[in-house]
Formats: sequence, C-alpha cells, structure tokens
Amino acid sequence: MNTGIVVILIVLSSGLLSVLVFFLIKSLAAPRKIGALQDQVKQGKVNQAIRSAKKILAKDPRNSEAHYLLGMAYAQDGKNELALMEYKTVNQISDYSGICKETTFRKDIAVLFIQFGQEEEALKEYLLLTKLEPYEPSHYYNVGRLLETRNKSEQAAGYYRKALEVNPRFSDSWFALGQLLYKAKQNVEAGKALQKALKLRPDNYKAYFFLGRILKDARNIPEALSAFENAQKDPDFKLKALIERGACFLATKNYSRAQDELERAIKISDGETKSPEMMHARYFLSVCYERTRNLDKAIEQWELLYAQKRTFRDVAEKLSQYQELRGDDRIKDFITESPENFEETCKKLTELMNLTITDYINMEEGCQITAVERSTGQWRNTRKFPKILQILRTPDTIDLPRVRGFHEQMKKTGITRGYIISSSNFTRSAYEFTESRPIDLVPREKLQEMLKQSEQMDKEEN
Repeated sequence: MNTGIVVILIVLSSGLLSVLVFFLIKSLAAPRKIGALQDQVKQGKVNQAIRSAKKILAKDPRNSEAHYLLGMAYAQDGKNELALMEYKTVNQISDYSGICKETTFRKDIAVLFIQFGQEEEALKEYLLLTKLEPYEPSHYYNVGRLLETRNKSEQAAGYYRKALEVNPRFSDSWFALGQLLYKAKQNVEAGKALQKALKLRPDNYKAYFFLGRILKDARNIPEALSAFENAQKDPDFKLKALIERGACFLATKNYSRAQDELERAIKISDGETKSPEMMHARYFLSVCYERTRNLDKAIEQWELLYAQKRTFRDVAEKLSQYQELRGDDRIKDFITESPENFEETCKKLTELMNLTITDYINMEEGCQITAVERSTGQWRNTRKFPKILQILRTPDTIDLPRVRGFHEQMKKTGITRGYIISSSNFTRSAYEFTESRPIDLVPREKLQEMLKQSEQMDKEEN
C-alpha cells in the first residue's frame, strides 16, 4: 500500500476516534449535569439551579429536562410568568421520556394557565389528563370547574358526575354539583348533593352556606340559621353568612337580632359599601332601623346607598318619603316615640274625633281602638254605636288587602264605622274600595293636621 495513503488513514482514524470520544464524554456528562440540576431544585438552591439550567440550555436549547427544571426553579422563586414560559417550551418539545413525567407536568402547567387567565389552555390540559389518568376524579372535577366559569353549566354538571362515577366519595364534586343545581333553582337535588358533600367532609363549611340558602328559600328559618352559623367558619363566606342570618331574622320580624348580625357584617367589612353583598346588608339594616323607628339611622343608611347607586331598590323613594320628617317634628315624634307616649298620643287623637275609648289594643305597627261618640247635652241617653280605629305608624303604603281585612273584621264584630289613620299613604285601589263602604282613610297629610290640632288643644288647656 502507498505510504501516503497509510498516513492519511491513520490521521483519519485518529480524528474519528477523537470525535467519538468527544460525543461519548458529552453524552455521559449531560445526564450528570441534569442530575446535579435536579438536586439543586430539590434542595431549593434556586439561584444556583437557574444558572446551571441556563448553562445547559446555552449549549443545548432543546433540552426538555433543562427547560422543565428551570421552570420549576422559577416557580420556587415566585417568578411564575417565567416558569410558564419554560413549561410552554417543554410542551412544544413534547419529550417526556426523562425526569419530566407527562402527568405531573400537565397538572403543573394547568395551574399556571389558570393563574394567568388562560382557562382555555388549562381546559385542554385537564382534558388530556382525563385520558392519561381516567381513574383520577380530580381531573374531571377540574374540567367541570373550567366549563362552569365559561357558563357551560350543563356540560360542567356532566363532568362533576363523571368524577363521582370514578369516586362516589369525592366530596368536592358533590359540593360543586350542589352549588350548580342551586343556581339552576333545582333546590331539592341541590340539597341532596350538598348533604352528601357534608357527610363526606363535615368541615366543608362553604357547603353549609348554600344549604342555608336552600333552607331559607323553603322558609325553614331555624335550620337555615344553623347552617349559616356553620358557614361563618369559612373565611370566604363569613361576611355573606352574617348577612344571610340578618335576612333570616328580618324575615321573622326579629329586628333586634337582625340588627345585631347586620351591624357585625358592616363592622368586619371595614365600611366597604360597593359590593352587592354590602349594599344589601346596609339596606336590610335600614329596614331594621325603620321598623324599630330609629329613623335617623335608617336615613343615614339610605343616604349611603343613594350616594353609591341612586336606583338601588326603593332607596330614592324612602328618602323622598321621609324628607318631610326633617321639617316636621310632629310626624317624626309620632313614628319614633315610646309605646307609652304613643298610647297617649292616640288617646288625644281619639278625643279630637269626639270619641270616648272603650278598648285599646297594642298592635305591631300601632294600635286598635274601639270607641263610642262622646255624650253631650240632650243626646246623653241616645244609644251609641261603637266605632273601630286602627292608628298605624308604618313606612309601608297601606294596600287593598289590608283595608279589605279591616272591613272583614268590622263585619265579624258588628261594627258599622271604621277609620284607618296612618303615617304613610294608601293605594288607589284602597281608596276605591272604601268609596262604597263605611271606612274612612286618614293618610299622612291629614294625620299631620290632626297632630297639629291636638298640640294646639294642649296649649289652650295649659
């Protein structure tokens, strides 16, 4: 063989061997570097891990494991946006043959997608996880949650039920299903689902909140109050539960207890007024104040609500209705005075009508008086027919059903003349009803005049 050719072959073979040795060393070194990087991440040596990962990626940009571990290091360092960027690269490379296990990776990236408002991407991950781990109920549950946020309630309910098919003892799915059914006004089924959630997890206090609402809707106030009491143990529902308890007591006309609960709610809210919950809390509290005739405090709440939202419920109407009180102390005193002073005022009004009281009965919103015409002169021995008066201090407009009920009471007792005197007004239908019946309606304006006359009579007597 030619000597030159032999020399060339020797050089080539030695060069090839060097290349092979280089790649062999590199292939052996790479796993060691990844292993060292993995240890740094496990030990929480975040800065060191980030530097190591970047060195590896500078030489090998498509190293999926280095991207994955760099993402983990960023997550440990609280830099979740950078972590998500690395995980997205891992997702593009799609190599799960090493330390990056696909199921774990998809769970982690789904959480980051949700954190940054990329629910559609998170949904894709959880749907993939239902294929990879069909035996894991939490994947179906998470798909349901994401569908629910997109207002796909029917599909969400289907996935909650799939989670329960996999594991009937999965409490979170029972709760989510119950909450969804409650929103769909399927209260019976919702109640059953929530009860199952609580049986499996008695400390699921938020389930008590929705169960309480179902019980309140069913007018089971004692059980609803108990459920809302438990719901307060969940920090996210404490405020809402207090407001609901206040509403329950308000529904049963227990104004004192309702006021206590609602004032507590406002206190722990630090004066916040903008949220719908707090606006309703303040409105309910104003009703308590109004019903217990603490009108200054009621007006204070209405003014706060009006400043926030002028069209909120009947706040504008209430402020208009009570505007006169600020300039007329007689009506204000009539509404707010103690039961003893109110009784004395009612007796004076009866005297003003030239009547003598034969019976006085306290009512929730005022009183009911039976009276006869006062005897005078030659008519002293004339038979006197009793009359019935209801004197009311109520903020509500008196409607037809109440007037009709008063008329029925008159017929049962054989009384042929009746009067309803109110600090509020009457509906048109109430006036029309009394046109052909022996009932006189005395609205707020006429009551003001009567109180003025009574005051004048007192001054003349004194």
